[in-house]
Amino acid sequence: MPAGILMESTLIILKPDCVKAGLCGTVLSRFEKEGFTIAAMKMVRLSRALLEEHYSHLSGKPFFPSLLEFMSSTPVIVAVLKRENAVEKARQICGKTNPAEAAEGTIRRQYGSSVQANIIHASDSLQSAEREIRRFFKPEEICA
Repeated sequence: MPAGILMESTLIILKPDCVKAGLCGTVLSRFEKEGFTIAAMKMVRLSRALLEEHYSHLSGKPFFPSLLEFMSSTPVIVAVLKRENAVEKARQICGKTNPAEAAEGTIRRQYGSSVQANIIHASDSLQSAEREIRRFFKPEEICA
């Protein structure tokens, strides 16, 4: 990698609607085609406590209880992806949270059905990515 280019890590969660629709391989493939490397990945059923921590910034919103119910309804796939400018590039590939507002060709526009059932979560900043990666993975679970 050329000097001055920083390899970043970001976190994605393939949500219950992605898992139920059998789109996990398709979605992960999109990231690999864009130069991302999978540094860690696991399928987990997220506990209410973990979800409350992860979505604490949304706790006052009226949709918070249904979000917790949705995200714990099936196992999800949590992954750490790496590449230069990972956070921004992952957000571009995902598209806006609301699939109806997401750009053509983005994951959420193509496969999402609502703001909640929008296939994927992606860290929204480098600071969020670092915090979220620590939340879901132990250091020894992440490959260099």
